[in-house]
Amino acid sequence: MPLYIYAFLTAMVIAYVVTPGVIKLAWKIGAIDVPRDSRRVHKKPIPRLGGLAIFIAFTAAGLVTLPLNFSSIKGMLLGGAFIVIIGILDDIYSLPPKVKLLGQTAAAGILLLFGLEVEWVTNPLGGMIYLGRWSIPITLFWVVGITNTLNFIDGLDGLAAGIAAIASVTMMLVNLSLHQTNAVLVTALLAGSAVGFLPHNFNPARIFMGDTGAMFLGFILSAVAIDGAVKSATAIALIVPILALGLPIFDTAFAILRRFMNGKPIMQADKGHLHHRLMAIGLSQKQAVLFMYFVSISLGICSIILAKLGIKEAIIALFVVLITLMFSIRQFNISREAKKSTHSM
Repeated sequence: MPLYIYAFLTAMVIAYVVTPGVIKLAWKIGAIDVPRDSRRVHKKPIPRLGGLAIFIAFTAAGLVTLPLNFSSIKGMLLGGAFIVIIGILDDIYSLPPKVKLLGQTAAAGILLLFGLEVEWVTNPLGGMIYLGRWSIPITLFWVVGITNTLNFIDGLDGLAAGIAAIASVTMMLVNLSLHQTNAVLVTALLAGSAVGFLPHNFNPARIFMGDTGAMFLGFILSAVAIDGAVKSATAIALIVPILALGLPIFDTAFAILRRFMNGKPIMQADKGHLHHRLMAIGLSQKQAVLFMYFVSISLGICSIILAKLGIKEAIIALFVVLITLMFSIRQFNISREAKKSTHSM
């Protein structure tokens, strides 16, 4: 059995077995999500410390399968542990946004200390651009940004865990083709941890991953993308994770723009996210999550096509995906209107 498959299965089993204990712990220490406003989809209190189970599974399986002599691996593990501490405190005490941002920046700084930084970016006209002194601020922006994308999208049962698992598998397959052994193992561990947690988190959820899980998943995905870019120095090294995480990145960017245009704080929650809009047009929570899984899988396939075949083929695949999605939404609206007409007669 390949080591990355063993890593995936080990992390998956640990996450599945550990999560019930984390549920009990969350109730005991008061890490509970109580719906207090109309933005919340759930109607009853749910424990929100599930990310701890994901972290335990990732770390326990990682200590057995990862080459711990690499500084990049040490940086990911230490930075991940730090971001989990911030997440646990937030899930219990609801930290102010500025404090969370400071903690995320500090975690990104740990990666820098261990040599993980974005030194090259893709030149649209071809080749790569060396960042020089801009490397540190761009690395901080990348890590903090991706850490928050999954946190922003974590609004429905199983949504963030499923999308993180899909993105991790996508990056694992691409890293396999690039022969990036460490990145393959890290993404396999992350995918296994998310998949093992998902049965407890899918609708109806018994536990939420909370900021602990969403920030940890986003942080590790951002870090492993940098690690792959540092070692491969290819034009697709950072494009692939951007495409694989295209759904949460787009949703986060749109949320920031929407709040800025409306004069609201960027970190202030609202009901304008894609999953809220899908439910507003009539999809159930499960349907909205599965629809977003489909979008994420489609973007993942596009990123694999990009890595294997090239940008032209990836653009064609992306165009087909967009047409399919628009047609699906149109058909759903037609079906919904037909049902309304039938009931009104």
